[in-house]
Amino acid sequence: MTDELLVVRAQLGERAAWAELVGRWRVPVWTYVRRMLDADRADDVTQEIWLAVVRGLPRLREPSRFAPWLFTIARRSVADRLRDEYAAADESRTAGEAAAEDPVESVVDRAELVAALAGLPVLEREVLVLFYLEDLSVEECAQICAVPPGTVKSRLNRARRMLREHLEERGYRA
Repeated sequence: MTDELLVVRAQLGERAAWAELVGRWRVPVWTYVRRMLDADRADDVTQEIWLAVVRGLPRLREPSRFAPWLFTIARRSVADRLRDEYAAADESRTAGEAAAEDPVESVVDRAELVAALAGLPVLEREVLVLFYLEDLSVEECAQICAVPPGTVKSRLNRARRMLREHLEERGYRA
């Protein structure tokens, strides 16, 4: 059964269709959020995303566009969380408190890649995650990020270069 049909059935109140839709997209959404945030924050933000989806699903006019719509909600939720945390950190710095640093996990190759990915600016990290890890097209990434496809392409190019440079600094060669 297609996502489009599941969305229509869920909009009509069919609980089994809703459950199947969530079952299909729960892991991809959590994975996207986890790659943008740490595990504790990812769980909270993912719950917020699904709550927004429940509230917004009846108003979704194009059921065939469910995946980009879902990831747009996810992107906004992640951005809201980051914005709130940056604002709080900014307030604490202006109050004279030292900013807390996240502990760095180091395991081996995977940990290095995760660290390199986490070290990228949010906009570049986001397009890498959406394009490569969530397997979305450039057009879908553009719709989710609310930018032209050319901007997505340039962010992907810049993100790949930055990731490559970071890994080369650590002794990895392409």
